[in-house]
Amino acid sequence: MHDHTIAGLAAALERGECSSVELTRAALERIGQAADLNAFITVTPESALAEAEAADAARARGEAGPLTGIPIAHKDIFCTDGVRTSCGSRMLENFVPPYDAFVVEQLRAAGAVSVGKTNMDEFAMGSSNETSYFGAVKTPWDRQAVPGGSSGGSAAAVAAGLVPAATGTDTGGSIRQPAALTGISGLKPTYGRVSRYGIVAFASSLDQAGPMASSAEDLAILLEGMAGFDRRDSTCVDRPVPDYRAQMVGTDLRGLRVGLPREFIEAEGVDAEVSSGIAAAAQALRDAGAEVREISLPNAGMAVPVYYVIAPAEASSNLSRFDGVRYGHRCDAPADLEDLYKRSRGEGFGEEVKRRIMVGTYALSAGYYDAYYHKAQQVRRLVQQDFARAFESVDVIAGPTAPSTAFPLGEKADDPVQMYLSDIFTIAVNLAGLPALSVPAGFGGGRPIGLQLIGNHFDEGRLLGAAHGYQQVTDWHRQRPVVEE
Repeated sequence: MHDHTIAGLAAALERGECSSVELTRAALERIGQAADLNAFITVTPESALAEAEAADAARARGEAGPLTGIPIAHKDIFCTDGVRTSCGSRMLENFVPPYDAFVVEQLRAAGAVSVGKTNMDEFAMGSSNETSYFGAVKTPWDRQAVPGGSSGGSAAAVAAGLVPAATGTDTGGSIRQPAALTGISGLKPTYGRVSRYGIVAFASSLDQAGPMASSAEDLAILLEGMAGFDRRDSTCVDRPVPDYRAQMVGTDLRGLRVGLPREFIEAEGVDAEVSSGIAAAAQALRDAGAEVREISLPNAGMAVPVYYVIAPAEASSNLSRFDGVRYGHRCDAPADLEDLYKRSRGEGFGEEVKRRIMVGTYALSAGYYDAYYHKAQQVRRLVQQDFARAFESVDVIAGPTAPSTAFPLGEKADDPVQMYLSDIFTIAVNLAGLPALSVPAGFGGGRPIGLQLIGNHFDEGRLLGAAHGYQQVTDWHRQRPVVEE
């Protein structure tokens, strides 16, 4: 059952061809067999089987929904009541939250079965899943290559068929980029569409939770289960959650206006295979009846430097709570309070997290705030305005998700700038708070290529419909890596 979609598994459960307990046992077995991927930090077999039994009982009572009894995994940045939440860091290596994140609550209420917590770049800071304290994750397409990050564990788990779906978070591309590199579908919703309550914060004005699965249809099912208003998150928007899957039924791409940004097409450093794959995807959209036209996002080139001022500044503030006093890593035998702070933080955080804290603290410091942070926020507004103008003439914006396919482990580990440029096409979306997704669009050298589709605010229905329509005329999303058992 490992190659089935959520929709397919739900149908099989409804027909009585399998039980949730059977699906959950199969998922746990595959997780054990694929331990070399290092996709999971924590596996929870006992609670998973208990949840599966409850799901089977609910189905027997006629109370099942589309997610009832479906095994999923959560990125280890979501707080889970009674289950370790580490954020891939030594700082939270033994932290066990006393509550669930909103997303966990929602999916649990929908009947989904959580089998464990997936590996990730430390505190979601990374584009390769190599900064995790628990070791690097590998892509199931090539054990010598990265799966992308920071939601690399979730991406690898879905791509390898360990679970049909997983949660992720996207601050600058951390759902879409690993989805592209592992050949799955991943959605970053509009900022405020999904509550951030219970997500360990990286950059509060950019973080957004979203689903990762094998198809746009599955993303629609998951988003409907995850979204909703939450008074505990002041940035969560109070508006009804549409039936996203119903909006996709009979999706027709005829008349869909698709914009191809000149700045994406002409960007430097994009692999030729990626450019060819995106050109072929654009042609597939045309052949299906979409109107594809060139547009301009003139400030897109400023997105990366703007992001790497704003995100580290917010991270510097958010991560100041990890001080060795209340919870998290605490150094041994501190000499005094200052020694406690310095050594606890120095030992608890990895190099990339320290780098971003230092950059962010500098950008917020007296004498530099106006020159860096304030200026970055001004340019952020220009990026937002570019998208607003573009959506006056197009329905969705298309382009590559990442400039390359999965790169070898260690290739960019010592070059932070090159690593940061892995998110060159995704970061602007977070700065603007827009919804965007990545779907498979071919292969380069045997490694997946991702097509990014960007929508207007709270237009996830149209965005998912466009992705679903594309997947009706292509079969890239049905390709699976060979996972040794």
